[in-house]
Amino acid sequence: MAERDKQATSGTAGSEEADVDFAATVERLEQLVERLESGELSLEGSLAAFEQGVRLTRDAQRRLDEAELRVRTLIERPDGSTDFAPFDAPAGEDESED
Repeated sequence: MAERDKQATSGTAGSEEADVDFAATVERLEQLVERLESGELSLEGSLAAFEQGVRLTRDAQRRLDEAELRVRTLIERPDGSTDFAPFDAPAGEDESED
């Protein structure tokens, strides 16, 4: 069980996380959720995986906030007003995933 606990948190150095792109961060979160839901981790391993998930979630949220700021900066008019239009998902996207 100790080996599985190590696998739950392997490759999670703080400096490494900064170099990972958003999609990779989401993928790592999905893997952590699968491990946690499997019930195979010890309590300590589960806590470590949960802590890593919290860090990854915060990093992902920070990246989303930064992206939103960049988009707002790009679409803001010189007078400070902004035009917001609803985003239409491309055809073929699964709309049931809310």
